[in-house]
Formats: sequence, C-alpha cells, structure tokens
Amino acid sequence: MKIYTKQGDKGKTQLLGGTIVEKDNERIECYGSIDELNAHIGHIYDHKLPNEIKKTLKIIQNKLFDMGSNIAFDKKNKNIILPLILEKDIKLLEEEIDKMEKDLPALTNFILPSGNKIASLTHIARTVCRRSERRLIKLIDISKSEDIHLKYLNRLSDFLFVLSRFIIVSNGDKEIIWEKNL
Repeated sequence: MKIYTKQGDKGKTQLLGGTIVEKDNERIECYGSIDELNAHIGHIYDHKLPNEIKKTLKIIQNKLFDMGSNIAFDKKNKNIILPLILEKDIKLLEEEIDKMEKDLPALTNFILPSGNKIASLTHIARTVCRRSERRLIKLIDISKSEDIHLKYLNRLSDFLFVLSRFIIVSNGDKEIIWEKNL
C-alpha cells in the first residue's frame, strides 16, 4: 500500500468507508484533534514514568485510535466492524484517577499548568483533549455521533489533570498556585 495517494493535493481526503470529503470537514477536524491528542500522550509515555502509568497511557492511546476510526467511519460499508469505546473503558480511567488522587493533597486553589516538564506536557495533552471534546460536540450535533466518545474524552481530560498533579507530587516538585492579583 502506498502512503501517498495524491488525493490530498486537491484538499480532499477519504473517510473510512470510501466517502470523499474536504480536509476541513467536521469529521476530519474531530479525528485530527484526537490524533494530535494521541501524539501528545505518546510524548508523555516516552518519558520516565512508573510502569503502571505507562500501561494505562498505552491503553488510552489504543482507545483513542479506536475512537478515531469510529469517527472516521462513514457507516456506509456494513462489513467494516470497528472496536468500540465501552463503559468499562471509562471505568478504567475513573479507577486510575481514584488511585492517583488518594496520594495527592486536597486541591484548594487553581493551579497553573506548569511545575515540571512532564506535568506541563500532560497539561498540553489535557487542553488538546478539551479541544477534541469541543470538536466532538459539534460533530454530535451534525451527525449524531456516539455520546460515549464524549464521555470518554471528558473523563480522559480529568485523568490527565490528575496525572499532572501526581507527576509533580511524585517527583517532589511543587504545584504553582494561580495568584489572581499579581
């Protein structure tokens, strides 16, 4: 299979299933943002982290790939069967959040997205996750896409926020508190 089709040279691309659309199509915008999120999570994964966190990040990356393929699917070819995002996938994120939170101090102030290089990368991923959520909301309004994807992204942004805090605390660094009247 050739990597280049030259179809993109004219600003068009093909959805999974065969439909040709403009590259700025809502569906393309949505799964492109999810792909960007996946790349940021891969960057986090490539740093020194506990194996349990790396295992969870790898699961998340695979789930984001699953989600992207579902969003890219035009639903025309009924022979295409894709992996789904399930409630158990959301439950895994919630369990991981709960595990990390039990070792964190109570959050009493807003914190700035900084404090440690890996934690900062995690905050970048969190903001891309939120953008992906916004793109998905727009797509759901247009095409009645799956709501479970929205739920997964929402929980994933929570996971990434808690992960950033966990990384800071685990490394003995300090969270940087927002000072509103500086």
